[in-house]
Amino acid sequence: MVIRRLAVAGASLAATLSAAALVAAPAVAAPPADRAAAPLVRLVSADGRTTGGAADSPPRGTAAGSSPDIDVTKVQAHLAELNAIATRNGGTRKSSGQGYRDSVAYVKSKLQAAGYTVTEQPCTSGCASGAGPNLIAEWPQGDAAKVYMFGSHLDSVGAGPGINDNGSGSAALLETALTLAERNPAMAARVRFGWWTDEEQGLNGSDFYVNSLASAERSRIKAYYNFDMIASLNGGYFINHITSAAAQPMKAYWDSLGLQPEENTEGAGRSDDYSFERAGIATSGYAMGAGARKTSSQAAKWGGTANRAYDSCYHQSCDTTSNINSTGLDRSVDGIAATLWQVAVANSTPANDFSLSAGPATGTVEPGTSATSTVTTATTSGSAQSVKLSASGAPSGVTVSFSPGTVTSGGSSTMTVATASGTAPGSYPLTVTGTGSVTHTTTYTLTVDGAGGCTTQQLLGNGGFESGTAPWTGDTGTIGAHSGQSAHGGSRFAWLGGYGSTATESIGQTVTVPTGCHRATLTYWLHIDTEENPRAAYDTLKLKVGGTSVATLSNTDAATGYTQRTVDLTPYIGQRITLTFTATEDATLQSSFVIDDATLQTG
Repeated sequence: MVIRRLAVAGASLAATLSAAALVAAPAVAAPPADRAAAPLVRLVSADGRTTGGAADSPPRGTAAGSSPDIDVTKVQAHLAELNAIATRNGGTRKSSGQGYRDSVAYVKSKLQAAGYTVTEQPCTSGCASGAGPNLIAEWPQGDAAKVYMFGSHLDSVGAGPGINDNGSGSAALLETALTLAERNPAMAARVRFGWWTDEEQGLNGSDFYVNSLASAERSRIKAYYNFDMIASLNGGYFINHITSAAAQPMKAYWDSLGLQPEENTEGAGRSDDYSFERAGIATSGYAMGAGARKTSSQAAKWGGTANRAYDSCYHQSCDTTSNINSTGLDRSVDGIAATLWQVAVANSTPANDFSLSAGPATGTVEPGTSATSTVTTATTSGSAQSVKLSASGAPSGVTVSFSPGTVTSGGSSTMTVATASGTAPGSYPLTVTGTGSVTHTTTYTLTVDGAGGCTTQQLLGNGGFESGTAPWTGDTGTIGAHSGQSAHGGSRFAWLGGYGSTATESIGQTVTVPTGCHRATLTYWLHIDTEENPRAAYDTLKLKVGGTSVATLSNTDAATGYTQRTVDLTPYIGQRITLTFTATEDATLQSSFVIDDATLQTG
């Protein structure tokens, strides 16, 4: 029998993202208290009637400035998806479960499509066994020496789906990030978003992130804003360190609504802002309350029921989409946007500015050929300036060149996008960047058509795990030459499970399956050993394509040595897909799922 030792993941994220400028008020020491939480729902009075208060949005030109009015229905759509993810995964999104990993995948996919630089940061120390990664996203514009961070924890407790705690903060940040990308304003500073793992087990994910930052990186973060439970049904309006310099944009917005916010005493030291606070970084944030009870004076000014918990479903299975205060959620997300716009978005038109566009904005080619587009600039204010052109996001085998590479605003350049004969068919969004006294971007979409034929090829990278961990993502600490198991070929393999306790581990890789091919076949070698009863499936290994399960094995498939497994992926020809192996163990008796020599062959 084999009992798995704890896997040690690879090196921690080298946090070389940037930081932004706000005069930091001294950190305020926070005594331990119940962490604040708030659900996304309406305020309900003692007689059951919905209560109002101030208008949901202040007049433009007040404290909100030119910040956008975030569509709360879009935030609620994200919450509905998080709730559905929990439902598919045993009613929870706890950090060590597949529900959390699916939540990370959902948020990540939205951010990548919007043009963010997105990083999964495995928590390699201090987190609960099997905890999934932190997710970090940075908008790649603005002064890299001044960073403002906005964060929330993405995990739930094991007892429920965690839609107020803390789907509310996570969904609000996601929609704010997507709105920023859509508006694409000129930036005075960098904005970085963090979705934290393992908060419910002790702020572990944010602690790991902050501790991984070099001193210079910490100094670039001018303020961190935290959002934990911002939609509590019987909630109030609370701000962390309400009198600090960092809090002033947040307080000004809620003041403009006449909300009379109070200090978040219940949440002091009990959410992820505390990890940053202890590192000397200025912090603030919104909350609407957790298990503490609303006072009579609070009910008088905010509505709701006195002497009842702000969130009666705090840390319970009833923390679903029905546990959301939509009015409070709307006021919170608009305040987040107002704060972001005030601290990081340029508050005036640059003296010299230009526009950037590509025409046509799309191109379709056969592998081995090229497409062209005219990149046009125009002076929109002040004097003409020199603009350097570049492109990012090109897949392997694709090169992008500009003639000329630098233009004077008002001029144009010919962009040539050249593909190699082996370039995989698919659709690839490229980001074209013009850099002058300010930076602007535009998007060009390249489609590589495989209809002319199929190049037989093997698509998976590092399928034998001999070359480090890339391009695999997820719990990459499972990859290595671990003692207690052996490789099918070479010396390294991926060992999922084997703990003998409740745990979930996943690794995945994204590939594009060419459109001109007739078949696509995934083959891998799998060794399963177990202590479980062979007659019942207690521990499982699932292979998914996106969110669809295409193969499931369990402890009942245990055998001596490796067995070759084959999965037909022909239905996915022409698609960009993410393959994920996920092992799930129950509370007792180990099952090890050891994977090696995986290939995805087209023909």
